[in-house]
Order: sequence, then C-alpha cells, then structure tokens
Amino acid sequence: MKAVNVSVLKKELNEHSHQELVDICLKLAKFKKENKELLTYILFDSSDEDAYIREIKEEIDEAFSRLNHDSLYYVKKSVRKILRILKKYIRYSKKKETEAEILLYFCLKLKELKPSHKRSLQIVNIYEQQLRMAKKAIEKLHEDLQYDFYLEIEDLQSL
Repeated sequence: MKAVNVSVLKKELNEHSHQELVDICLKLAKFKKENKELLTYILFDSSDEDAYIREIKEEIDEAFSRLNHDSLYYVKKSVRKILRILKKYIRYSKKKETEAEILLYFCLKLKELKPSHKRSLQIVNIYEQQLRMAKKAIEKLHEDLQYDFYLEIEDLQSL
C-alpha cells in the first residue's frame, strides 16, 4: 500500500465528522508509541513549553546518571541513545528555542561527564556537532534570546 501525500490526507480529513476524527486519532495512538507521544505533546505539553523543557531536562539528568561507565563503548552507545530520544522530543516541539535549550543542556551534561569525554574522538565529535546544531537553531531566534544563548555557548566552548 502506498501512502498519499499530506494535502490529500488534509482534504480527506476535512470531510470527516468530529467523532470520526477522534476515532482516527485514537487508532493512530494505539498503532505506534511515537504517535501516542506526539499526541500527548500536542494535547498536554504544547501549551506549557517551559514545563515540557523541564521534563526533558529531568529525563536527561536521569539518563546521564544511569550511564554505564564500564567501558567507553557503553558510554558512547548510551550518549547516542540519549541524543536519539532528545531529537524525537525536539521534532515534536518544532520550536527553535526549545531545540537550542535542550541541545545546550545536553552539551552541558556531556561536558560534565566523569570521566571526561575528551579521550574519545566520537564523543567529542557528538559534542561539537550538537553545539553547531544549537548555534544554527539560535540564529533563527530573536536577538535578545540569541545573546543569552550565545553566553551559554561561550561557557560550553571553554573546555
């Protein structure tokens, strides 16, 4: 079965009643975990973005506290997993301010990682790539916000 494009879906959804749309959303939520997470964000978290960011930061803290430090391989693998989850949360929000704040917090936690991540080229590359992505998101924000975020970036760049 081939999926149709978004405009065709939009036209079709406009022809359904309110109750049918609710049923369709519930079917989507039951089908896949990501759909349920996105629906949760849209319904509950999108109205209070600050609380959403705090929740994500708490999850980052918890994930970094559970890191397996037995070998560098496990640290790298766990860091990539944390980053993959964060990217999903950023995709849900689609707000550049949220993206910048989450990525900068991730970089801060990576910088604070003990033992230091400087001995691993892959972790250093992940760190630098996320800083670049945060800068790119910050460039699209208002000048006042940019200044505040650039101060944070300067602190993070002083390894």
